[in-house]
Amino acid sequence: MSRTTTTSSWKKNIGRRLRTRGARSREGTIQRSGYGVSVEYRELLGLDRAHVWHPYGPMPGKVAPLLVTGAHGVCLEVAGAHGPATLIDGMSSWWAAIHGYRHPVLDAAAHAQIDRFAHVMFGGLTHEPAVRLAERLVELTPDPLRHVFLADSGSVSVEVAIKMCLQYQRSLGRPGKRRLMTWRGGYHGDTFHPMSVCDPEGGMHSLWQGVLPEQVFAEEPPAGFAAEPDPAYLQHLADLMERHAAELAAVIVEPVVQGAGGMRFHSPAYLKALRELCDAHDVLLVFDEIATGFGRSGELFAADHAGVCPDVMCVGKALTGGYLTLAAALCTPKVAEGISGGEVPILAHGPTFMGNPLAAAVANASLDLLTDPQLRGGTSWREDVARIESALGAGLGAARELPGVRDVRVLGAIGVVQLEREVDMAAATDAAVAAGVWLRPFRDLIYTMPPYPTTDEQLAAVCRAVCAAAQASTEAALSRS
Repeated sequence: MSRTTTTSSWKKNIGRRLRTRGARSREGTIQRSGYGVSVEYRELLGLDRAHVWHPYGPMPGKVAPLLVTGAHGVCLEVAGAHGPATLIDGMSSWWAAIHGYRHPVLDAAAHAQIDRFAHVMFGGLTHEPAVRLAERLVELTPDPLRHVFLADSGSVSVEVAIKMCLQYQRSLGRPGKRRLMTWRGGYHGDTFHPMSVCDPEGGMHSLWQGVLPEQVFAEEPPAGFAAEPDPAYLQHLADLMERHAAELAAVIVEPVVQGAGGMRFHSPAYLKALRELCDAHDVLLVFDEIATGFGRSGELFAADHAGVCPDVMCVGKALTGGYLTLAAALCTPKVAEGISGGEVPILAHGPTFMGNPLAAAVANASLDLLTDPQLRGGTSWREDVARIESALGAGLGAARELPGVRDVRVLGAIGVVQLEREVDMAAATDAAVAAGVWLRPFRDLIYTMPPYPTTDEQLAAVCRAVCAAAQASTEAALSRS
């Protein structure tokens, strides 16, 4: 069969399939006029099960995902076997959609930029959205962070940060300083080097021990944002740093909030201690603000709670308001000048989609929306986060009376209910959905990080859903015992 014949047959088959699907209109279908076809619900989930490998899951998946058909405000429109539903998003799409969905300011920025150009390479070229974004990030982050490397994702920004630190030490004639120190309970991403600084036992990457670089781990910081710093723990950090100083390139931590490693909060005093120890031992300090950046913890950046500046800071997730994937690694002049004066005076890293103009334009609009109260209906992001913190503190208090609950904690726009045993995902998720809320528990945690525009009424619903999920999970576990 000739190539021409094969191509012709393929086009006819595709056309026939699209016409057939377009003619379907019966129970169990989802009408999406924007796509020009209607897709049968069960068929789409079947294709998903056959072909799509979802994050942190087996192939094929054991539990069918909800099918999102639209989103608006702080809500997701989902389809299911029992018909459509609208769910309040209690997760901000993994902590990124801080402004909610289909926000007119962000939509307008995306449309305006795509009408100009959606992408150009960043090697040898530049463009206004990226330049303005770098300028804005330098203005917003702690001084003296001055230089911005734009990356495609949070994990990649951590890879870049680690590469910066290793190359900096080598450039200064200290090639033996090539290990990293962190504390247990952390999470920094799923690419290779970031996995090495995630919790080596309780994290998701213990499978790779012996393959990943071996790093230096302090014990996890004592819990409690408002707790007085523990002198014994401060001494533990000092002793560990002293013992390994000759081989340490950098210390990397999530400041104040350890996210996917366990949703723990710690005193900002430990960040001040790390800054002093790093300075004393010629070790760089890296703050991973991918989850905490842009207001989530109650300050614009979690580092602001401590009033210290790292040598390198990683940001991502909420940078574009959850619209597009974009992250950044910012560094001080000391780091940039050290690398530029070394044996290889370049940072050899260049993602294809680095500085994507569409993502950068939306990120600029997201920062406008975050920092300009007039675009937010007259309220500041700080007022919104304080309002959310108050609502979560009051609404999640009921969970303390539930059997099987170990702890309830709230900081900024983060609310966490920790159970005494692993969450029953099916029972907890079903209970939350029945309450009209989307949650994504993990390990022994049922938590929420809602978008900042979430109303008081919606926050009350989120709190009820978290409590219902906790109760359902415990009841399911007890029924099996």
